[in-house]
Amino acid sequence: MNESFDENIERDIREATAAFEAMLREQYVRNARIQAAREAGGTIAAATAVATGATTEATEAAANAATAAAIGAVVATAEDTGATATDAAAATPTDGKLVIGLAGGDGIGPIIMREARDVLERLLADEIAAGRIALRPIDNFTLEHRLAAGKTVPDDVMAAMKECSALLKGPTTTPNASMNTVNLESANVFLRKAFDLFANVRPVVIPEKNIDWSFFRENTEGEYALGSRGVRVGDSLAVDFKVTTREGTMRIARAAMDHARATGKKRVSIVTKANIMKKTDGDFLEICRKIASEEYPELEIDSWFIDIMAANLVNEDIRSQFQVFVLPNLYGDIITDEAAQIQGGVGTAGSANIGTEYAIFEAIHGSAPRMIEEGIGHLANPASLLKASAMMLSHIGCTEQAARLETALAKADAELGARMTGLPGGATCREFADLVRSYL
Repeated sequence: MNESFDENIERDIREATAAFEAMLREQYVRNARIQAAREAGGTIAAATAVATGATTEATEAAANAATAAAIGAVVATAEDTGATATDAAAATPTDGKLVIGLAGGDGIGPIIMREARDVLERLLADEIAAGRIALRPIDNFTLEHRLAAGKTVPDDVMAAMKECSALLKGPTTTPNASMNTVNLESANVFLRKAFDLFANVRPVVIPEKNIDWSFFRENTEGEYALGSRGVRVGDSLAVDFKVTTREGTMRIARAAMDHARATGKKRVSIVTKANIMKKTDGDFLEICRKIASEEYPELEIDSWFIDIMAANLVNEDIRSQFQVFVLPNLYGDIITDEAAQIQGGVGTAGSANIGTEYAIFEAIHGSAPRMIEEGIGHLANPASLLKASAMMLSHIGCTEQAARLETALAKADAELGARMTGLPGGATCREFADLVRSYL
């Protein structure tokens, strides 16, 4: 069908076609780059080899296992935080000092970051005094500065982040159409792509319900890879792009399955909508299955569509049977919020974004501009960022401090969690943090 349209529509179609071709070429090159990096061996594995005394001639299989151990460190619970000998794997010291960047972000971010920083300063007092670790605030990571610079992450902020070994990040606000501002990409999505943080790792543990879930969400592809680069044809058609690459899927599959193997878990569930998204989700499913059958024959692998898995998580008869999940980007974003809600709310869950050379730890909730507008920002719950802080501590090898923080968080949540409503009359951010500090 070669029907002709008016000049403006024909122009939009030509521009959309050119954009689609550019996207295809870009993503094909990206897949080749990931493959080359895999075949050369990842920095994260090399750092692990140094941390564990492994030889530089380690095989690719050993490097993959080391990478998994580094990723797996961030999903350790309070009970097993001290059990992994390779927790220090992925953080690269700067001039002999491990530098942790602290970026408050927008809205309630600076409020909860203030408490997280104080807790970290207490837990890491000896390391900071000895010059082994430094906590470095990163200023200007705000919507106002990003809009003024016209960049999702301004150059000065990115330079400061690159000087750090890892980053603890508060929530950020993404401009939307109603704000009548520059159309900036999500800062979270931008940073995940900029640092190639391919694994978003979110643990959800509810001992009294026999729930111990580890979610491995592919973090750099799917709908989010090109979410700000969709196209319009006139005012009646809009198209966004979804990306699945072989290499991107292989590495998240291995990360999830290596974690299952390392932690003694037997079941890995692949979650897609492959019955509808036959190319992208279909490839994701088949690649995960192939990796499992060839490299992890001892694991029990099953697959589910995202809609029924969302129902499974609230089905008390079967939900405790699930252990490790591997998902494309969008589905992982949605379902981990559901899981966090089951745990006690999105304010209770932390998140780790892991790559081969960098890691970012963050609260999973948003910046809550409504709370700031209503003057109740002081009622924000800092638990999610504190949970992310515990995951970061485990990641950099401070397992004893991570266990102390996890234990203190559990006690504070049991005592005060029900009053952390974010509403007038509820407990304050400072009250919750003070309770955590009292239990350290």
